[in-house]
Order: sequence, then structure tokens, then C-alpha cells
Amino acid sequence: MQYHLDGYRYGDPTIEPAAPGRDEGQGPLPEEVDVLIVGTGPAGTVLAAQLAEFPEITTRVVERRQGPLPVGQADGVSCRTVEMFDAFGLATALLDEAYWVNETTFWSPSSQDRGGITRTGQIQDVADGLSEYPHVIVNQARMQEMLLAKASKSASRLEVDYGFKALGVDIPEDPEARVTVTLEVTDQDGKGTGTTRTVRARYVVGCDGARSVIRTSIGRSLHGDAQNHAWGVMDILPVTDFPDVRKKAVMQSASGSLLQIPREGGNLVRYYVDLGDLPEGDRSVRERTTFEDILAAAQRALHPYTLDAKDVAWWSVYEVGQRVTDGFDDVPAERVGALDPRVFIAGDACHTHSAKAGQGMNVSMQDTYNLGWKLAAVLQGRSPKSLLATYSGERQKIARELIDFDKRWSKMIGSKVSDPNDPESGGVAANDVEAHFVAGGKFTAGLSTVYERSLLTGGTEYQGLAAGFEVGTRFHSAPVVRVADAKPEQLGHVHEADGRWRLYAFGDTAAVGSQASALSALLEFLETSEQSPVRRFTPSGAPDDAVFDVRAILQQEHHSVDLNALPPILLPAKGKFGLRDYEKVFSAEKTNGHLLGTVPGLQATQDIYDLRGIDRERGALVVVRPDQYVAQVLPLGAHTELADFFAAFMIDQGLERG
Repeated sequence: MQYHLDGYRYGDPTIEPAAPGRDEGQGPLPEEVDVLIVGTGPAGTVLAAQLAEFPEITTRVVERRQGPLPVGQADGVSCRTVEMFDAFGLATALLDEAYWVNETTFWSPSSQDRGGITRTGQIQDVADGLSEYPHVIVNQARMQEMLLAKASKSASRLEVDYGFKALGVDIPEDPEARVTVTLEVTDQDGKGTGTTRTVRARYVVGCDGARSVIRTSIGRSLHGDAQNHAWGVMDILPVTDFPDVRKKAVMQSASGSLLQIPREGGNLVRYYVDLGDLPEGDRSVRERTTFEDILAAAQRALHPYTLDAKDVAWWSVYEVGQRVTDGFDDVPAERVGALDPRVFIAGDACHTHSAKAGQGMNVSMQDTYNLGWKLAAVLQGRSPKSLLATYSGERQKIARELIDFDKRWSKMIGSKVSDPNDPESGGVAANDVEAHFVAGGKFTAGLSTVYERSLLTGGTEYQGLAAGFEVGTRFHSAPVVRVADAKPEQLGHVHEADGRWRLYAFGDTAAVGSQASALSALLEFLETSEQSPVRRFTPSGAPDDAVFDVRAILQQEHHSVDLNALPPILLPAKGKFGLRDYEKVFSAEKTNGHLLGTVPGLQATQDIYDLRGIDRERGALVVVRPDQYVAQVLPLGAHTELADFFAAFMIDQGLERG
């Protein structure tokens, strides 16, 4: 964290100095804004935290409730989401509070007593090497609180405008005109009072849930099927003799299925309880089911173990269903490419599914993490409006993959286990559920997303130069040592949610600074060439790394690197004093395995080049998008290809820079 750039600052460094005009906060909701976010669920709060980093963009968030969400429904936090929280500077706090899902156990009917269950398997929840971060459990409401606190501490001082419910949007024919959003003032229960007002916005993002008004206003609807199967869910403080009460457990008993998720805080536990099939069209299960019904079903499934609920934090009933919209913005299919989107939907507004895969909140957050940096790039004049069409194109495919996975997992976990003494009874084998869980491990870790070749994602012609940084997937962090101060780091943790592109240049065998060094030639190109994306697309007067954060990873040990011999682009002068940034250069030397997520024996023999399959002789340039996904792997000498890639979606800012 750097916070003395413009002079010594006393106090909490996470609270940024307020932007001009924001010393007293953001003020009342104005009539015109750049971005209006509707809803403060997972998608809305991620977008708020990201756009808060740009005080020159007027962003406002409206919420029908009178205050923050007190109890959230979602709680599963994938490895990928923790990685994203690290970019917001929130991963440490998240991990300190969270329950860590270390092992998952599997239980099936006992061969001695089919009416009781016995443990049939136990596995490590996240396979080694998938991420440096674990799968954790944290209440949705708490995660949203962290994100909104981050926004409030930003230079924007962004706060939620509570007590406003969206009634609809009006999109004018003029593509330069603002979208009009009609809002209704709400009472303490979140119900409309009849008092309305309008806000005109350049862009509107509907993060207003499965019954989204914004979705309806732009003519989109959820498509899919209900599975005619009901589940109860309850967060309780239990007293039980079940031996795996503090482990994630998948239980398939003769009386129904049960999924146990321990919660943060040491005692709270969530149970997903199978309530059985429903008649087609039956929508009254919520009204006729009580908490006592859910608890009794859980007690039957847990037999011969006992379960008593001493306190109930929250409970609900839901029907399994999987639905997705046909588009995530306001542009009709026949006008894609001819019209730029102005209204977007995200999260539950465009995809719904069961809770048991633990992906709803995670995928919703990734939706707006994808959208936020694109909105910032367009509103700052760095990219054309056409960039925004890539949001729906990229995220709709991911939502469909989520729906397909959820269908398979919901069917598997809801199936009865076959009786070996009665082969004709049907069902799945006891080890089928465990095998299915293992096979889907990458998906549930949030790491299965692969963006296809497009405007923002290149091809795989040079993938062999860095096989472990697969194009289209998230940047997979690995340990390095920072040269200037010998600090062991996870390379991926230098990535901040600030809208910048990362250029990770992995050095070739020649020493940096030598005539033979391809890395040195690349850095000179980026620093001096008129075709350099750094020169072409960074606004005049802005710091050299305002748009592109260039980092070098050297094969030399850190103590053999002469800082004064490094190219200027790796030691940029920043701030009003022209202070040097000494955090751009790393050594690929081996660490001692004491970093979070590293394996002690592994790091003694392998460095980042080994771990990620980087060509030692030729090196590689890994281009990473602002949302942490690998956009390109290129040779260090591919200067023209690099320039052409960015020229396709960035606006030239002029070559004369201060």
C-alpha cells in the first residue's frame, strides 16, 4: 500500500483523501449522474466499490430498503471471489472472519441400517494448486458491508442512497441522451409511498434481484424451468452429536438429502434440507412449510445422530429452478453492433439457480467486476462506447455454464442412494456424489471461467511461452520476491481494482539492460516508441502507469539487480514530488514457502517460471485485463502485436505527454 506519495499522511491509510468537492460527502441524490446502480446486492456493491475509485465519474447507488442488508441469504465464497477481494484490499479482513472450508465429508445410508447414515468419504475441499486462497464461508450481508465501507472511504466518498425504489427506465432514441429512471420514495418497510422523482443517467445498471424492474423495463425476461423440487434452508445454533458438525458435509439418507455448511463465528451452521418433489405448478410450498417442518426433515436425515436448534438466525423455503435472460443489456439481438448499450442487468436480475452449488453470489460479483472497468474506460474517454457490448457477450455464456452445472449438481445431490441389496430400486451409488464433487472442483472454486477469443481476449498462438497463464482464464498468482526490499509477494496481489491493465514482462536469459535482452527492448519500446500503447493511450499529464501497470519479473536473484540500471519505466516518477515507485520489479527466485497458500516443499524447488511454465530462454509478456483475466500471452519482441491489440478498443490520447 502506497499512501505518502503526495506528502506524509497520518491516520488510517485505507481512508483516501476526499476528492475536490467531496469533503462533506457526496451530497443529496442529484438529477443527473454518470452511472446509477439500482440495488445493493452482491453485484451492486462490487460495482459501487469499483466505480468509487473514479471520483471524476458521478456514480450513485439507490436501494429500496432504509439501510444495509442485516442478514444475507448467500454465504459460500469461492477462491476466485477471495482473489477479487484481494484486489479491493479486503481479502485479509475477509479471511480473518470467515469459516475456512478445509474438508468435505460424504455420508450415505449405512449397510447395517438403511435408516441411518455412515461416513463414506472425506476429501480436501480445494485441490492443491488451484489458488493461493481457500474456499470460505461469510455472510452475504457482511461482504456487502465490507464493499460499501470501501466505497465510503474512497476519494469519491460514495454512499448508498437508501429509501428509493426503481419503477422503470425510459431510454430515448437519441443515443447521446441520458436514460431517465423513475424512482419512488419508500417507507421503513421498503414499500412505495407514492412520492416519485427522476434521475437522468448516462448508464444504468440493474442489480435489483430476480424480480428486477430494470430487466422488465428493457424487455428482458428470465427463461428456464422449475425442477418441481423444494428445499428448506436454515441457519441455526445447533446442539448435536454429529461428529462432522464443523465440516462441510453432504448427506444422502433414506429419508432425503441434507447439505451442512458450517458458518463463520465458530457455532452457527447452515443446513439445506430436502423437502421432496412438488406437484407441477405447485407454488404454495413457502406458505405451508414451517421452520419445524424443516428441522424435523433434517433430524430424520441425520439419524442416528441428534440435532437440536437452540437459536434460529434465519430460515426459508425455495423451489429449485434455473433461469437466465437472453441478454444482459438493452440492445435487441438484431441491433447488436449497431447500437451501444446504455442499460445493463447483473446478478440475480439475469440468472437464478439453486443455492447448493454456492455460486450465485460469486458469479453475480464477477458480473459487475467485468462491467465496472469497462464503464470507467468509456466514461473517462479511454475506450469507445462499443466496448460495453462485450459485457453481455462475455457474461451471458458464463451464466449458461453456471445453469448447466447447477442442474447436474442439484440432480446429483437430490438423488437417493441406491440400495446394494435391492438393485432394482434405482438411485446413484454412494461414491457417485463424491466423484461428481471432485470433478466439479474447479467450477466451485470459481476458476472455470474461460473468455473466448474476442476484442479483449487474444489467441493462443504463443501460449507455450507461459503455459500456466492460460489465455482467457484468471491470472494465476505465484510467489516472487520484490527486488527493492526483498519482500516475498504473491505476484497476483499487486493487482488492484483500479481499472488498469497489467503488463507482466517475464525476462529472458539475457541480463536486463544488455543489448541482447528482449525484455530491455520491450521496456524501451513501451517507454519511447510512438506506437507504444503506454504513450498512445495514457492521457497527457497522467502518471506513466495510470492506464498500464508495467511489472518486470527477472530471473536474477534480487540482490544481484542494480536498481539504478533499470529502465525508467520500471521506476516511474509519480505524484507532486516526482517520487520513484520501487515496487515494479520482482525476482523469480525461490521462496521458503511461508506465503499464504504456498506448499513448503514445493517452493524450495520451483519458482514462478517453473510453476507457470514460462519459457526461460525467451521469456514472455502476459497481458492481464483490469478484471484479472489473461488477455494475451506474447513474445517479448511482439511489439506490433501488442500495439495492435490495444488499438482495437482504446482511443488515442495523443503522443505529447507530460
